[in-house]
Amino acid sequence: MKIKRYFAADMRQAIRLVREEQGPDAVILSNRKVNGGVEIVAAVDYDETLVRKMAGEESRPAAAAQPRSAPESAAAPRLAASEPAVAPRGSSEQFAGAVAEALQRKTAAVPAAAPTRLKPSPSTANQIEWSQDPALLGMREEIKTLRGMLESQLTGMAWREQSMHHPARAKLLQRLMQLGLAPALCRQLADQVSYAQDHEHHWRHALGLLARQVQVTDDDILSRGGVVALIGPTGVGKTTTVAKLAARFILRHGANRVALVTTDSFRIGAHQQLRTYGRLLGVPVHVANDAAELRTVLDTLRDKQLVLIDTAGVSQRDMRLTEQLGVLRQGAPRVKNYLVLSATAQRAALDETVRTFRHMDLAGCIVTKMDEAASLGEVLSAVVQQKLAVAYVSDGQRVPEDLHQARANKLVSGSVALMQNNNSEAPGEEILAEAFGRRVS
Repeated sequence: MKIKRYFAADMRQAIRLVREEQGPDAVILSNRKVNGGVEIVAAVDYDETLVRKMAGEESRPAAAAQPRSAPESAAAPRLAASEPAVAPRGSSEQFAGAVAEALQRKTAAVPAAAPTRLKPSPSTANQIEWSQDPALLGMREEIKTLRGMLESQLTGMAWREQSMHHPARAKLLQRLMQLGLAPALCRQLADQVSYAQDHEHHWRHALGLLARQVQVTDDDILSRGGVVALIGPTGVGKTTTVAKLAARFILRHGANRVALVTTDSFRIGAHQQLRTYGRLLGVPVHVANDAAELRTVLDTLRDKQLVLIDTAGVSQRDMRLTEQLGVLRQGAPRVKNYLVLSATAQRAALDETVRTFRHMDLAGCIVTKMDEAASLGEVLSAVVQQKLAVAYVSDGQRVPEDLHQARANKLVSGSVALMQNNNSEAPGEEILAEAFGRRVS
């Protein structure tokens, strides 16, 4: 839909301008008197549904047409500003004259309430093409502002109504949000709680439901070994986690059963940190720069019970990620991939990371930097909603002490303890309304 504003000395000339430029399909959206003449805002390929949607009026039904009680001949000369301007076919000049005469009798004009096409248009345009006219650009911004204000008021009203009708559920939602959980997960847990007892019972019930949704793996890496690759974005602690896993496995099975491999050829000196760990642990470290080298290295390490692969730390948005993942898929089809997630990352970044690496057929994930996180709700939300099992958690830099097998109850209880120790502030009414006000219980 194309919208444009026209100025002319009188209405007849303004309508002629509209018809000459936009054709007989043009729709008059508004008209008014201005200094020196009149102003008309007209559109072509008019889509009323789209305009109502942009104005936040999608749910408001169009006003029903009023039945005519007076003879048609009596109503014909009168053309109110709130009525559509319709041009019968073959009578463009007569129509322009009638509109001009009717509007010139008005002392003021207001925007049309429900414009109608001059004739049906075959256009199926689904976007409005706004003119660069400052007035129309201002109109668009004002519509956005008004819509935002309306939505904010409606969500606030809906949340207050929920709180009034079900205060126990509202209090539980607030407390779950305080944990840092995603609103959708908070709502899901609150919907499953039985509200027959006091709030502490509701809280414990919700935490139990959360723990049952946190999936964990068995101690597969340290008990069974295999070929294991740690993948994930940069800075999450993959290399240190490789060293911790290797050290734990050595304590159980001996150093001669372990080998380390790095595929990180992107960073300068990336191999050095892993080689340092290898010397300290007494295990060999191998480098594979491409898929062919990785296959060769793994073939030479078939006698090892555990082979740990440290991959490059690149952003999930980095184009090099495709190359890095390609090396693993082509060179090591039998590898079990574990995604390393930082507990300090924001929920949106965690979700994006899981979606990016999901196609690698993940065996599970390892959560690092638990000791640095202000809240565990974000990472718990990610693993629950993405249905990703947690294998191990890391809560420090010590090798191998700060690596533990994941336990769902410990993750949830740790999240509660962290909230209490940090005196996390409960979310305010505005945050709760934005999170839960769009759904009325």
